[in-house]
Amino acid sequence: MMNKKNKVNQPVTTAQKLGSVVKSARDIMRTDKGLNGELDRLPQLTWIMFLKLLDDSEKLHEAEAKLEGIEYKPTIKPPYRWRDWAANEDFTSDKLKSFINNDEAILPDGNKGEGLLAYLRNLKSKAGNKRADVIAKVFKDVNNRMISGTLLWDVLNKVNEIRFDKSEEVNLLSTLYESMLKEMRDAAGDSGEFYTPRPVVRFMVQVMNPQLGETIFDPACGTGGFLVEAYEYLKQNCSAQDWQILQKSLIGAEAKSLPLMLAHMSLLLHGFEYPDIDDGNSLRFTLSEMGEKDWVDVILTNPPFGGEEEDRIKNNFPKDRQTKETALLFLQLIMRRLRQRPKPGRAAVVFPNGVLFGDNMCAKIKEDLLKNFNLHTIVRLPNGVFAPYTSIPTNLLFFDRSGQTDEIWYYQIPLPEGRKTYTKTKPIQDEDFAECVAWWQNREENQNAWKYNFREVYDQARADAVPFWDAGNEAEERANNLAKNVKELTEKIKDLENSILDFSPPKEVTKVKQQIQKIKDEVKQFQTEEQNQREVAKEQKAKGDAIYWPIYNLDQKNPNNQTDFEHLPPEQLVNDILEKDRRVAEIMSEIKAILG
Repeated sequence: MMNKKNKVNQPVTTAQKLGSVVKSARDIMRTDKGLNGELDRLPQLTWIMFLKLLDDSEKLHEAEAKLEGIEYKPTIKPPYRWRDWAANEDFTSDKLKSFINNDEAILPDGNKGEGLLAYLRNLKSKAGNKRADVIAKVFKDVNNRMISGTLLWDVLNKVNEIRFDKSEEVNLLSTLYESMLKEMRDAAGDSGEFYTPRPVVRFMVQVMNPQLGETIFDPACGTGGFLVEAYEYLKQNCSAQDWQILQKSLIGAEAKSLPLMLAHMSLLLHGFEYPDIDDGNSLRFTLSEMGEKDWVDVILTNPPFGGEEEDRIKNNFPKDRQTKETALLFLQLIMRRLRQRPKPGRAAVVFPNGVLFGDNMCAKIKEDLLKNFNLHTIVRLPNGVFAPYTSIPTNLLFFDRSGQTDEIWYYQIPLPEGRKTYTKTKPIQDEDFAECVAWWQNREENQNAWKYNFREVYDQARADAVPFWDAGNEAEERANNLAKNVKELTEKIKDLENSILDFSPPKEVTKVKQQIQKIKDEVKQFQTEEQNQREVAKEQKAKGDAIYWPIYNLDQKNPNNQTDFEHLPPEQLVNDILEKDRRVAEIMSEIKAILG
């Protein structure tokens, strides 16, 4: 009984309260006829909470300014602050809805003026780089979808129960989004977006060790997880004098309005005055036009994978490196934007397992990576890290602009003892990366870590493949010479056929016709030989390719752990299963024979 009482008296955390409020608000919103499913409810609830959280943040700034004896100028002026209208019991139902929706409306103070959303969209600072500009960007496409002013007021009342504190560790808006993401995906279909667990993000930031003054970029920032964690990491050693440098260090991009709003709000709550997040697709720029002005020092990202881009995006990339696969386009973008000098840029990127073993265009892009970048580490994540969004095995690729790849270190994060996978209810934790963090600076092979000498494999493959490629090129050259001979002889035949008209003696005509036939026979022989040489060229080049291109399968099995089969290529897994089935059939036949 005492335990039960203690449990009841335990303080409710902000995260728990958020969950309760979200559930109640969603229940209310389900009864509004203007909202159709999670695709409507989630954005509606998010912008409402955005304004509540923004007002809480403004209150904290006001209190801090008062303690310092300075005047505070709020970003949102009365009567557009949350406290002016959302908590006003005399301002409900149709008056409330009209104030939010209309370009012009009766304000809570009784005067006429801009409606709420119109006011927010038109916010602008003199410099164009303040919090007001962020709010305007976030609300440019926001609309109130609720029809009932009464139900809208009920939702506001629920959200008003939460008080968000600036020191809150958890990105609560991201938690809100992720808690509803599965339902949203069920309604909209799989978009290829998987939000990165915070322990994975913190690990990547920690081992990348970003420094104050470096430009840190996430080209697909989603809800801003990498930017927030990088900020928290840098802030530990940041003095008051460094504040402006820190404010300019982090940049991102996110094309979708909902995660864009979440990213902005998360950064605002963590102390950013003007989060620099582009609201467009990072892939929309022509790759060849990117230069030194676009270089960044550090890239931390989990680009969308499993999706495809439209042709106009694909056409921004070199013709011999075009693909619709989003992850491969982002890999090329990342390589292009990493700083070359004076200090080489570095990147940490989440990629699906398919990028490691992918061939054809994927192999060509990996060839560019390993030729021009040092892919020094691949961290292999275990099953279920991205549950419930996907079961696809994933890896963390770490590379920099210091030169070509010679050796690749692999580190396989093991599952906790007794676990077969991570799940939504039992996700990966910070401590699961502790051994890898300790290993990072003092690398030695162990049960989970091994070194792959790529350059040695590359040199051997090149040495073995070049004779075949040379033979193929020689055969192709012979074929081209034969084709040239065929063209010359064909022209000669035309000339002879035209010359027949000039001959009247039958003997001369017969002689020329015999000569034409002889040349035609010769042409036929040349054409046959040309075809043979082209087949030889194709066969020899294919032999060389069969030796060379497999070296870009980076899906290397852990040689120190024989149970590591989860990252094998699909075709190998299928072959292993078929072989086991065949062996089982053989054993069953033997048993039948014995019994018979």
